[in-house]
Amino acid sequence: MASSSVSVKEDKYRSLLREDCEKNIKWRYGAPPNYDVVDKLFEDGRTKEWAPGSVEEQVQSIVKNWEMEMFHKVDLQDIRSVDPLKYTFSLNGRKEISLEEKRKLGGGYIPLLQTSIPEKLRPYNPYAETAESSHKAFTTTFPRGFALEILHVYSGPPVIVYKFRHWGYMEGPFKAHAPTGQKIELYGMAIFTLDENSKIVKVEFFYDPAELLGGLLKGAEIEGSGEDAVSRCPVLRNTG
Repeated sequence: MASSSVSVKEDKYRSLLREDCEKNIKWRYGAPPNYDVVDKLFEDGRTKEWAPGSVEEQVQSIVKNWEMEMFHKVDLQDIRSVDPLKYTFSLNGRKEISLEEKRKLGGGYIPLLQTSIPEKLRPYNPYAETAESSHKAFTTTFPRGFALEILHVYSGPPVIVYKFRHWGYMEGPFKAHAPTGQKIELYGMAIFTLDENSKIVKVEFFYDPAELLGGLLKGAEIEGSGEDAVSRCPVLRNTG
């Protein structure tokens, strides 16, 4: 984890990812993210195309900026889409957790896959992962990324309620399961609450994580398990 010395590639869907305001940022994976591949997946597969300046386009920008910062920035003071002191997160009505508590839980995909299923029955145990290991698992599984589109906005800022769709193609292994090449889709609802400064102070997600994990576990089991299983797959050569 280090401040990036390479230039920031501006992204048309993530207004905060700009050279002029992303200087001296400590990036989780050592460099600023590049969304060219997933942006193409998004443009090729989206079912809605929102007009510039529409409330749907604004919400899309807010969510994509939030997601970029949550996954890729290390220092809380570098995150500009949220108020780090007021921010809370909850999944499926669970107890709200602060940004610091979210990071202690592991960050990355881990808070998004919280489960109450008994440990021995979990097909995937997020609590046994780190932000880095979960990131590697999902970027390996989805080498073209996991695209996000806003399907419907029920209310605009300051309390945003929206329906979303995430999708990607399982073109790499997931843990000890071989890739299927199939499209994996996840649908859900979310509520983002903004303060008077347009900073996100509360995020609530509602969806079924099994909708995602079920598709990832369809592939045949690869001989071996964990890192040993996926390390033999040539797909890993093209993922980082």
